[in-house]
Parts: sequence; C-alpha cells; structure tokens
Amino acid sequence: MPSMKDPSPEAIANVTEQNVESRSNLLPEEQSVEGDSDPTNSGLDPKVQAAVILAESEERTVHADPDDAQGAHRQSAETADLP
Repeated sequence: MPSMKDPSPEAIANVTEQNVESRSNLLPEEQSVEGDSDPTNSGLDPKVQAAVILAESEERTVHADPDDAQGAHRQSAETADLP
C-alpha cells in the first residue's frame, strides 16, 4: 500500500537510474496483474512505477516509523508472554 506522504528529497536522491531500470522489468506474475504496461495504450509507465516504488521504500528506510510494526525494532521485553 503506498504511503500518503511524498518521499523526502533524501529518499528520492537514493534512487538510482540503475535501480529504476532493474525494477521496471516486470516479472511474468507482475505483468499478469498489471496488464498492458505500454503507456501509449493507456497503461502505466513501468519506469515511473518503479521510481515511485523505490522512492517510497527508501523513505521507509531513511525515516523509519518506530510505531510501524514492519519497521519497528522490538525489545524482547515487548514480546508476548509464552504460556
């Protein structure tokens, strides 16, 4: 699920052309979900999609949300008690 805020300039700066090029090559299972990726056929440009995905990922890395279950680093005392 994409975040609702734009990635920071720092996160965007971490996205390289090589990363975008690599991520824009969709896997067969991604192609079947995305449908026609040709922008001339009203599809979404894979390079634009890749750049957005990578920038959002970088944003989560650069500015991790400590309250986010996926980004938080829990202490052993914060885990559930075993019976």
